[in-house]
Amino acid sequence: MITKICVYPGTFDPVHYGHIDIVKRALNIFDYVVVAVAKNPRKKPLFTVEERVEMFRESVKDFGSERVIIEPFDGLLVNFMKKYNTKIIVRGVRLFTDFEYELQIAMTNYNLDKVETLFLMPSQELIHISSSIVKDVASHHGDLSKMVHPYVEKKLEERFI
Repeated sequence: MITKICVYPGTFDPVHYGHIDIVKRALNIFDYVVVAVAKNPRKKPLFTVEERVEMFRESVKDFGSERVIIEPFDGLLVNFMKKYNTKIIVRGVRLFTDFEYELQIAMTNYNLDKVETLFLMPSQELIHISSSIVKDVASHHGDLSKMVHPYVEKKLEERFI
């Protein structure tokens, strides 16, 4: 039997319900989803990579599934993917502007190592959420309950006290 594995990469600073929805959708297609949390210091993340991994783990722990693997990575994604012997990336796309940027990355990954990218859209009620919006709402002490897992909400509140 062939095991189907995909990699879902991102900065996830912080993880939100749109990200979790993409994981759920990917689990309908793949046996395992490897969430690759990018260190990516160029983006100047609010949280360390270790904190982002922890927040993602807490956000999916209620799935009751060992089918979601979460770990940090640095460097080229195609090199990280070799560890899992897969050539499939899953990416969430919200808007046409996202797709334009994501298409460039997808074509680069394909040219580097024949890696295919599968684009998934989050559910309609989550499509407006982005990590930038979450951080903006958090910085103004707004209601995050419909955007992030309670654990992530607590971490954001601590950060913006």
